Amino acid sequence: MDTVNQTKVTEFVVVGFPNLQRFHKALFLLLLLVYLFTIFGNLLIFTVIRTDSQLHTPMYFFISVLSFLEIWYTATTIPKMLSNLLSERKRISFTSCLLQIYFFHSLGATECYLFTAMAYDRYLAICNPLRYPAIMTTKLCTRLAATCWICGLVGPVAEIILVSKLPFCGPNKIEHIFCDFPPLLSLACTDTSVNVLVDFAINACKILATFLLILTSYLLIIRAILKIRTAAGRKKAFSTCAAHLAAVLIFFGSILFMYVRLKKSYSLDYDRALAVVFAVLTPFLNPIIYSLRNKEIKAALKRMFQCRKIVTRETERP
Repeated sequence: MDTVNQTKVTEFVVVGFPNLQRFHKALFLLLLLVYLFTIFGNLLIFTVIRTDSQLHTPMYFFISVLSFLEIWYTATTIPKMLSNLLSERKRISFTSCLLQIYFFHSLGATECYLFTAMAYDRYLAICNPLRYPAIMTTKLCTRLAATCWICGLVGPVAEIILVSKLPFCGPNKIEHIFCDFPPLLSLACTDTSVNVLVDFAINACKILATFLLILTSYLLIIRAILKIRTAAGRKKAFSTCAAHLAAVLIFFGSILFMYVRLKKSYSLDYDRALAVVFAVLTPFLNPIIYSLRNKEIKAALKRMFQCRKIVTRETERP
């Protein structure tokens, strides 16, 4: 009888940054600038790689796919976060909340798999250079990228189905900056130990497995680099991996602490800080990591802008 009389929650309130309420307008401007830079930077990298024939190699193919992914990954959370910073009514429907969680986790999983494919590409290029062109063909690159997307989109389905069946009848305040599994589970009116266990099992397999594969690849890469006789050769070999390794450490370093745990949540500020790192900071840093530290992309950008200047001059002539 008690269950019948309980009111079913149909929408939630995303609390966001309650301790920084006085600075919401400043946070809005900062987050907006970060978001615009993220979109523009990743779009620029994607465009220059796809249009410059000199960058049509497996390594840059995967970087272009990653840039395309980051555009959609940030779009699942940041626009709603921006809206909530200026709105008094920080509400989101139950269905919209589940959709946000699904796309955020599916695209995040795709990124895990894509980083693994990129590590495999670097492993082949450095540890097996003679066979690399024959193995890492355009067909294989396309198949690997497609597999990353398919596995990523399928991954969170079981978790979403389990959460959608939970009863929500009490508090409706999500103590987080966007909808996510841990804060949502803490609001359920029933025991969620099964959900927590399933989340842990899926995330452990997904995140730990990919991270260990990447680490194994880099251990083999480092061993191969150390065998190179010249310092210049070692520096050149490591420079091709440094950007990818930096992005991997930032991304996996935050999501491992956030999702591979047998608790619904730790401290609220701890969860918010981690969420900012992997949902905002990592996509923001990727264009910087892959462009400012990459001579070939900088050269391609210079060629692209020079071509545009020439075209503009030609069209302006009478």
